[in-house]
Amino acid sequence: MRRNLRPEDLGDLLEQLQLATLATRFADGTILLSPVWHEWRDGGFNVVAGANDVKVRHLKRDPRSSIVVAESTPPYRGIEVRGAARVLPAGAPEALVRISVRYLGRREGEAYAATLDAAEQVIVRLEPGVLRVWDFVDDYGPALP
Repeated sequence: MRRNLRPEDLGDLLEQLQLATLATRFADGTILLSPVWHEWRDGGFNVVAGANDVKVRHLKRDPRSSIVVAESTPPYRGIEVRGAARVLPAGAPEALVRISVRYLGRREGEAYAATLDAAEQVIVRLEPGVLRVWDFVDDYGPALP
């Protein structure tokens, strides 16, 4: 396993339509793992969620969080970011459209985003406090196109 890589060492992983898993904490300390759409932008992850979503309520109470994106096929590239998430209302409508289009394509993504009240959305922003990046290229070779 290659460790201590940088996000740019992952090739196209962060452009793939992989779901990320976002970890937040219930008040009793147990963990909620949520599959989420995401974008890697400006050195961190953006996730759009409803302002009253359980994940957002958790993060407002306790911003400690983790997010991971990892392949389920060789070379098993992955990235984990741990840190204090920020909940940002500014820019959420634009991020909602960008991320929806990313996962669904232009027509369906814009249509999906239009079904949500953009004013009720926020960006969950997670930048590296701790960054782990890995792959198994040495064991399996590079990812196939």
